[in-house]
Amino acid sequence: MLVSSACKKELLNPISQTTVASDNAFDTPLRIENQALSLYGSLKHGNFYGGRYVVYGNLRGEDFINETSNLVTASDVWSMNVANSATSVKTLWSQGYLTINRCNVFIDGMTEKGTAVVGAPSTAKYIAEARLIRALSYYSLLQVFARPYLDGNGNKPGLPLRLTGITAQGSSDLARSTVAQIYDQIIADLNFAETNLSLTNTTSNVTRAHRNTAIALKTRVYLSMGKYAEVITEANKIVPAVAPFKATSGVPNEMQADLASVFKTYTTTESVFSLPMTSSAIPLDNPGTQNSLASYFYMTASVPGTTEYSLNSTGILANTGWKATDLRRNLIFNKADGKKYIAKFTAPSPYTDWVPVIRWSEVLLNLAEARVRSSNSIDSQALLLINAVRQRSDATTVIAPASVAAFTDALILERRIEFLGEGLRGPDLTRLLLTIPAKGSAPSKAPAENGYIWPISSDELSLNKLMTDN
Repeated sequence: MLVSSACKKELLNPISQTTVASDNAFDTPLRIENQALSLYGSLKHGNFYGGRYVVYGNLRGEDFINETSNLVTASDVWSMNVANSATSVKTLWSQGYLTINRCNVFIDGMTEKGTAVVGAPSTAKYIAEARLIRALSYYSLLQVFARPYLDGNGNKPGLPLRLTGITAQGSSDLARSTVAQIYDQIIADLNFAETNLSLTNTTSNVTRAHRNTAIALKTRVYLSMGKYAEVITEANKIVPAVAPFKATSGVPNEMQADLASVFKTYTTTESVFSLPMTSSAIPLDNPGTQNSLASYFYMTASVPGTTEYSLNSTGILANTGWKATDLRRNLIFNKADGKKYIAKFTAPSPYTDWVPVIRWSEVLLNLAEARVRSSNSIDSQALLLINAVRQRSDATTVIAPASVAAFTDALILERRIEFLGEGLRGPDLTRLLLTIPAKGSAPSKAPAENGYIWPISSDELSLNKLMTDN
């Protein structure tokens, strides 16, 4: 009878062979490592930075035309007409905060148990990775769901600032912090990451964060805040004063001779941080068809995307400052019907193109823009930097603006060309409080208009009684 009773108890309370109880999740170095990797996996989910966030950054600009009027594939985002209950709004918010919470739970666990298992230095490094991912997640949500920093110097409502892990019910209610408070936390996280991340990684200098990743992201964040002196301070840590503009410490980041190579050989030193994708289906390790960049923006007979968005013939394609001989035009596919598509992301189903988060050329252009805007003058180093990016693809052009206004226009134009399809156009427009231009049947949106930023997810408004809408 004793034997029979014990067997029945084990059957009623089996020990899972495929999952780890939360109490034991930090018990071994392997479990900690796998949890750290899962944070990157959450960031690169198709509903977040591995797909939709980048897609929405493209669609909110003026360089793409909707071909299908399909709400599932973000026609409402393109037409600047999203609602609180829109799938695009709810899923981006949900996956963003899911990633943040996973980072918080990991940080809490490492703080409590990490040192005893992997030692203090490794614990600090793991927490630094989590804080960098948390910072990038908060930054990404700010670009869509909150007013730009320049509108009131960050005093407008931002996001609920969650810094501890939620593992049970009863923690939904939290009021919004200001935009400035969220940015302050982002910078604090990236400063911690810079201090505690390794200079290089033994596994990958592209898919795992290192010191230069944190510094590069800070140049983007400070640029979005209009804090140009801080952009210069950060960039000067790794960008030399003169060409060749190769990183002076840490990973030897530099531009590649041919931009196209960055989208074929994903691990070049130009890729400061990218999100890798594979064909694995169990577990899913790619964005999925209706989230992937190639399925939205690329189409050939041999790579059947869904032709959701073609390039706007009156957008950047028509700009006379972008010469026909510029090699970046080779990253455009001309279809037989006359429509054109971006050809940076070309992998067929299951769409395994790696997603670029930040490239070295962005760091250079961030520094160039900051130098001009901070001094309100035609800066000599800024000229070298912008021409380094232009002449990589167009050796016949020398950018030499005659005025500061022409210089800043040239910088924004260069960003628009260089990062076409990489999701930066939408954030570039809003960080500068510029009107989002009309395209096709989609209207323009001035900074004060409804729709310039998104409404808050209806799910959040329902669950969080302290949350307010935009």
